[in-house]
Amino acid sequence: MRPHPTYVAVISNCPLLRHGLSHVVDSAPDLQRVISVRRIGSQRYEVGEADVVLLAMQASVRETCDLVAGLHGEGHRAVVLSPSKAQTNLVSFIEAGARGYLSQHIEETELLTAVRTVASGRTYFSFSFSNDRDVRNQPLRITGRERQILELVASGATDREIASKLSISEHTVHSHLDRLGSKTGFRRRADLTRLALELGVAGELTDEG
Repeated sequence: MRPHPTYVAVISNCPLLRHGLSHVVDSAPDLQRVISVRRIGSQRYEVGEADVVLLAMQASVRETCDLVAGLHGEGHRAVVLSPSKAQTNLVSFIEAGARGYLSQHIEETELLTAVRTVASGRTYFSFSFSNDRDVRNQPLRITGRERQILELVASGATDREIASKLSISEHTVHSHLDRLGSKTGFRRRADLTRLALELGVAGELTDEG
């Protein structure tokens, strides 16, 4: 019996991008494109039963975030393809619920890797950051448990889900998050996700269930 394919939807208001993304998806035997949307009406879009939704919109960050949030709320995993490498945009998309963030200039192989990674329950972000506060070049002592919690925060897990995954109490999760905040100055989940990306620990754990 053949394994269940990963259903992928392509949403783009750019004909060239839409055609290119659709071609890549159609060329992969383990992926099945369920719908390809040309344009998005007011709060209206169709993605069928897609496991992963590729978004390549020529729209404002706010408009794209609204679309990501809507897809996330319906249980779809959204991957944003953006021409921008702005860190602020990435954090906005993560806060909206994006599971992946890619450059529109990536190779086909990376696009397929991202789709498969996100479909498996992990996150995928292709950008390496280069800002004034690069934590990789600063001494930062994080325990193994704090590293695990960072990975789970980056995957979108709630405090309760983190506690269940690691077999600890929510109170203990909160204590670890407080210590991470004291060490790094980051307390928002989006900032902790950015930290996980900078440390290279995001997307290493899979969701269960």
